[in-house]
Amino acid sequence: MAGVLKASGARSTPASNEDGAGWLAFLRSLIARGLSGVQLVISDAHTGLVNAIGATLPGASWQRCRTHYARNLLSQEHAPTAGMPRPSFPREPPISR
Repeated sequence: MAGVLKASGARSTPASNEDGAGWLAFLRSLIARGLSGVQLVISDAHTGLVNAIGATLPGASWQRCRTHYARNLLSQEHAPTAGMPRPSFPREPPISR
């Protein structure tokens, strides 16, 4: 596919915790190496990353990665109900004795 750059997993940010400064430095390094004309960035919704994209890639649209969205959504399930559909009605609270 022409014009597509996948930088996933191929970065070396100065910040190990993936903070906004680390992402900002990473994106600036890509621009310094010739990255231009970016129209769309697809990533997870990490606040530091999203802010860095907005600061360094003006005019680029941002879209949340569907895989990351689904993983985040599924991680909210509790172990006993994982994989089971949630009821469409509220459950009765347990009877205290």
